[in-house]
Amino acid sequence: MTQPDVNWVIRERFGVAESPVWDAAKGRLLWCDIPAGAIHALDIATGERALWEFGEPVPSLGLAKNGKLVVALRNDVIVFDPATGVRERVARIKHAKPDMRLNDGKVGPDGAFWVGSMDAAPGDVPAAKLYRVAPNGDVRVVAEGIAISNGLAWNADATLLYHSDSRGSMWLDCWDFDRATGSVSNRRRLRDNDEANGRPDGGACDILGNYWSAGPSASRINRFSATGDLLDWVDVPLKYPTMPCFGGADMKTVFVTSLNSRKDGRDGIVQFQVDAPGVPVGLFG
Repeated sequence: MTQPDVNWVIRERFGVAESPVWDAAKGRLLWCDIPAGAIHALDIATGERALWEFGEPVPSLGLAKNGKLVVALRNDVIVFDPATGVRERVARIKHAKPDMRLNDGKVGPDGAFWVGSMDAAPGDVPAAKLYRVAPNGDVRVVAEGIAISNGLAWNADATLLYHSDSRGSMWLDCWDFDRATGSVSNRRRLRDNDEANGRPDGGACDILGNYWSAGPSASRINRFSATGDLLDWVDVPLKYPTMPCFGGADMKTVFVTSLNSRKDGRDGIVQFQVDAPGVPVGLFG
């Protein structure tokens, strides 16, 4: 792949801009700023912006039915109506340690919200988990022993689920996925990343079966095959890219969020064009 032109969408510093989601119905990009406890929206055509604040960390979000959003907070998964401001708790997660919180989350093809937690405590056995939160509030533990759960993405026919750990051994795993039941099986290790190649952060899939992964330690977006081979990467002007997201009318625009570069100036959201469209996001409910 030839290095594409990478352009700024927003040049602005966020604490940790994460979880970009393309809202095709409204032609806008959504993302959260985790420590600021906020969700941002940008109308790509008009430049109009919106902001909703929650008073606690907002690690991730997804689209829900009827124009609502499913949102991960520190301990809770809620459904939020941007039009009215009404919040409805779906589930509460009880963490193993008091300083833990939820982290990367996405709506799966099964209509559930898949969300992991993070355990930032050094030296301990990692206590973070990956959860499946059903629309009716049922919570299933999918995986345990994780430091920072990240990288959730599904392939186009919803037969594979990708998942990564951004700390420790920094691995990328894959499961076989059953769309009808939301169950996973046959977990396998695709690769162990390192800081030089870009520790695995947020991820997304294109319709050809490739997995795109933010590599914040290398300032790039890696493109892996379905079996974990590093095919190529896109260098971005962000110091710490956090997650790619496919969007635009043809789903061939990749938007990339970033975390605070600590006065480096390489902060904000960028975009670039690719040949293969991304897999559309699901709706919670």
